[in-house]
Amino acid sequence: MYRRLFYLLVPVTLALILAVGVVWHPWLWLLLLWVPLALIGWRDLRSTANVLYNYPLIGHLRYMLEFVRPELRQYFFESETSGRPFSREQRNLINARADGTGDTSPFGTIRDVDAAGYNFSFHSMAPRKVADEQRFITIGGPQCTRPYRSSRLNISAMSFGSLSGNAIEAMNLGAKQGGFAHDTGEGAISPYHEKHGGDLIWELGTAYFGCRHKNGRFDAETFRDKARLEQVKMVEIKISQGAKPSHGGLLPGAKVNQEIASTRQIEAGQDCASPPGHPEFSNPRELMAFVAQLRELCDGKPVGIKLCLGVRHEFLGICKAMIETGTLVDFIVIDGAEGGTGAAPQEFSDRLGVFIDEALPFVDNALRGAGLRDKIRLVASGKVALGYDMVVKTALGADMCNAARPFMFAVGCIQARRCHTNKCPTGVATQDPKRARAINVPEKAERVARYHRATLDGFAAITGAMGLERFDALTPDHIRHRSSYAPARGYAAFELPRLQDGQLLGDEIPEAWQADWRAAAVDHF
Repeated sequence: MYRRLFYLLVPVTLALILAVGVVWHPWLWLLLLWVPLALIGWRDLRSTANVLYNYPLIGHLRYMLEFVRPELRQYFFESETSGRPFSREQRNLINARADGTGDTSPFGTIRDVDAAGYNFSFHSMAPRKVADEQRFITIGGPQCTRPYRSSRLNISAMSFGSLSGNAIEAMNLGAKQGGFAHDTGEGAISPYHEKHGGDLIWELGTAYFGCRHKNGRFDAETFRDKARLEQVKMVEIKISQGAKPSHGGLLPGAKVNQEIASTRQIEAGQDCASPPGHPEFSNPRELMAFVAQLRELCDGKPVGIKLCLGVRHEFLGICKAMIETGTLVDFIVIDGAEGGTGAAPQEFSDRLGVFIDEALPFVDNALRGAGLRDKIRLVASGKVALGYDMVVKTALGADMCNAARPFMFAVGCIQARRCHTNKCPTGVATQDPKRARAINVPEKAERVARYHRATLDGFAAITGAMGLERFDALTPDHIRHRSSYAPARGYAAFELPRLQDGQLLGDEIPEAWQADWRAAAVDHF
């Protein structure tokens, strides 16, 4: 129907313009509008897009509205709590704390406190004060000769290449000012990480960027030279990432400029792919040998692993390998499946991996059951944004937390979700220098430091209001979880049976753990 109408309107409109133009010549200027529209319409008639074929010209309105749909939804139709992955309420609170302005809320909570999934805690009539020294924790087990005094909250892994140089620089300067650490991500140590001297956690991914041979294998000599820099405080082996576990990374060639290529030791202008697995080890025993090698090369600094929990017996295999070889990691970062990334296959993000609140209790219990928990620090990484998030993660077993996207908000991210296009509107997740210029490094660094300080303030204030003086006094039963429209229960009620120290090494292993512990092996994952 509309196509037939288009065939009729084109000649009729042309005839009308020409007829009136003969009498009044200015009318002919309409041809400047009519000719392009007519050509677009004729092209649409041969289009393979169904909408444009059936509705030439006017069908473009559909694609125009679809293009601005994310902005319309975010700015006009989202509620304060419905946005994903971070709600407007969370983003506003992060920005308020980064600005150093008030973060109070009027008229009561807007959350549905009876809804399934709601978490809360009991307060005490005798609130305590959490001492400032509780905001730091020492990382380094018995085999570490250069332990690191770390903040309870640090910047999680985000690579130069995924983020712009200005964004990296602002985060590292903020970490320097606030006295906390900055994880490099797997993209290696860039000049922007080094410029201001903020503490670094060097993450080694499967491609060993920054310390690799041309064939992609690990270069021990280059690693040793860089890992012994005073600025590098810890080394982290990335086994898997929450947003895309067992997939590997990809930085499109359009984002691989000469600066990134030099940092990563790759070719400029070519797609930069990371393999899904490590070529230097293929089983838990070999992983422990690699840990021991890195610890020696970095002169005794803390060495740990980062993973998204998947098959349970594979993690228990790592525990068995530590017991058998006697080599221990100093820390384990658990990346929740709800974690973010610049680009990931959607089904990997939606369907693979264990979410942080389920993964943490399992890992904490497994380490305890293997008799290793008191020697290894456990780090939670997965949508940690506010003080109460840190309360929950600590109660479920974490010693400390990492955050990524909240620090992106602090340097200007607006959750436009265009990280993979190189067209980030705020200059945070792009390699376009014109866009990156929008980040004022000194100003954004102050926001990073303020957000960090305010989040720890909230963490301490809530813990004290619960009647506790120490963060390590938090337990799963301090978090009340409503699984349905029913009375809330402590998180311990939803966990596997809680293990005693060394219980997996004895004869009385709870039935829920027996199959996975038997399946765990040191010679294969």
